[in-house]
Amino acid sequence: MLNDGTLIIGMTGASGAIYGIRALEVLKKLGVETCLVITKTGEKIIEYETKYSVTDVKRLSTYWYDVNNLSAPIASGSFPTRGMVIIPCSMKTLAGVANGYSDNLLLRAADVTLKEGRPLILVLRETPLNVIHLRNMLKLAEMNVRILPASPSFYYKPRKVDDLVNYVVGKALELLGIKHGLYKAWNDFSGVQVDDMENRQ
Repeated sequence: MLNDGTLIIGMTGASGAIYGIRALEVLKKLGVETCLVITKTGEKIIEYETKYSVTDVKRLSTYWYDVNNLSAPIASGSFPTRGMVIIPCSMKTLAGVANGYSDNLLLRAADVTLKEGRPLILVLRETPLNVIHLRNMLKLAEMNVRILPASPSFYYKPRKVDDLVNYVVGKALELLGIKHGLYKAWNDFSGVQVDDMENRQ
């Protein structure tokens, strides 16, 4: 049953579909209710980059809505949620959110999340960044949107791509106060001497 613990997950046409997929896998395992919206280009990226089908990904969510379904519950501020994560987030979607251009359900849901003062996290996947990208990020950051580039850390010595994916997804979940256990926190390295850390720089 939909409730205010529901988290909206948006997936766009940026490279990095596995980030959104892993987030859905983890949230399902944790019992967090999700509403999923995938853009049409996002669906193509899923098929191109991963072993998953779009149907597989939709089944990981509690509910999913077509990107053009502007009558979905998440299109209204009267429908309570715990927030929204767009993962991965394309620069086109970033621009749409930053400028209030809500021409599909994903953008409308983000707009609603903003106007209701709920947590909105954008996991951006682009490099290098131009001035337009940076200005759009700044505009949203000034509205308390959390900008989370898909930039994994290496202090925990990742051994495979999954480790890097888990780190980025874990950071997004942490911003929502969701405990995950996807990677070791820096505090787990408290036994490292300060001198040793300095020598590694």
